[in-house]
Amino acid sequence: MKNFTIILIMLISTLGPSAVIAAVGYASVRALGRNPSAAPKILISMILAFIFAEAIAILGLLIVYNLFRG
Repeated sequence: MKNFTIILIMLISTLGPSAVIAAVGYASVRALGRNPSAAPKILISMILAFIFAEAIAILGLLIVYNLFRG
């Protein structure tokens, strides 16, 4: 039961940032399709969103690891 709990919490903690990455990717492709000349601004904001989403995922996994260590 403990292993199932760990797997479930890890799934939930990575599902949110994965959804954010998918939404940002979709929005950036649509924005580039509408206005290709804004590519540098879109790229910078897209990279920042990816960094924050990955940071949240890493923090979530580290918290899960520390909670269930041992």
